[in-house]
Amino acid sequence: MAVYAALFLLIAGVAGVLTATAESPEIALENPDFEVSEGDTIDVDGQTYTVAAISETEEGGGDHGGSATTVISGTLEREYQTQMSETWANESTVTIDDTEWRVEITGEDPSGFTLVEVLDRQAILESDDNADNETDTREDGEYVAVTEDGETTLVPADEYFPEPDERSLSTGDEIEYDGQTVTVDEVTPDQAVVVWEGTQTETIDVGQESMITIGETEFIANYPDASTLSLSTDIAAYEAQVEQRDQHQRYNNGLTRVIVLSILSTLLLAATAFVPSRY
Repeated sequence: MAVYAALFLLIAGVAGVLTATAESPEIALENPDFEVSEGDTIDVDGQTYTVAAISETEEGGGDHGGSATTVISGTLEREYQTQMSETWANESTVTIDDTEWRVEITGEDPSGFTLVEVLDRQAILESDDNADNETDTREDGEYVAVTEDGETTLVPADEYFPEPDERSLSTGDEIEYDGQTVTVDEVTPDQAVVVWEGTQTETIDVGQESMITIGETEFIANYPDASTLSLSTDIAAYEAQVEQRDQHQRYNNGLTRVIVLSILSTLLLAATAFVPSRY
């Protein structure tokens, strides 16, 4: 029993040493297409991307025990010009030059539309010391009560309030809207469409050992350290390294099982040595 117990302990010890001393292969992209830091740019398929950020965070651990894992990630950004559009529905309101305008489209085959100023009636009433702050609605219409020299007169609202401004626009006309010059592109009985050239930002999230597509090219991403991003198109070389790492993990798992079985076998042998003999 002692000989077998010593043998199992020897096997467990050897397996433990191999497990402790064996180092897992690290992924390293040899001769990457790009090796950049935050703020650097890369050109792929005629498009220029900027490394907008590379950050390092910790995940796991906390109050539930276990060790925290360091995770490195980053983002690539590209600004590009594109045609943008906005639809103004008939009878809707839009804000131009800090003023609200109502979109009015008439006819079955319109080539343009009219912007009618939306009057701030409440502000006009409040600015007139002689007028009530609200209109008076009666059976024959809406009125404004105006008091002058102690005498109150009901003035029809259409006469009291000024005529709203109007702006007529046709297909192809330009107008300043929301900080840029827009062009009337299309007008239908239900809506008007305006277009302009705008800048949009494309963002690509880049995780550790993630596959990303930039333009029409596929890359494998890796972070050698917390401030460097490597990008390689040699996907086959990366997959070979992953296979080596997975094989190392399988070997380690097998050695761990050997250790557990060897210790259990030793304990079982030790326990049987103390079982009373029947003879």
